[in-house]
Amino acid sequence: MGPLWFSPPVYVKTKRPGIRNGVSHVEGAAEELMGWDTKGPKWTKAVQSCVDEFEGTVSPQEVREAFEAAARRPTCISPLSSRYHDAHLVRPSGVRED
Repeated sequence: MGPLWFSPPVYVKTKRPGIRNGVSHVEGAAEELMGWDTKGPKWTKAVQSCVDEFEGTVSPQEVREAFEAAARRPTCISPLSSRYHDAHLVRPSGVRED
């Protein structure tokens, strides 16, 4: 069986500064999740959704939603900043956050 695709991709930071990875399939999401140091309830849900998709009980799009939710972990960089930065999630260049 080939990759189980979803769209749009979820862009996540890599360990190399300035490099990001566009995850667009369930296998890539599972691989990315296994490499994270920080794990919590949203991480657990995302991993379980990958397993569920492999078993055919959820869609790739549901995996994408759980993976994106796990990647969105806001932390405040500066008390002067009104913006937040995600621990893993990055936005493609030119994409605005409303």
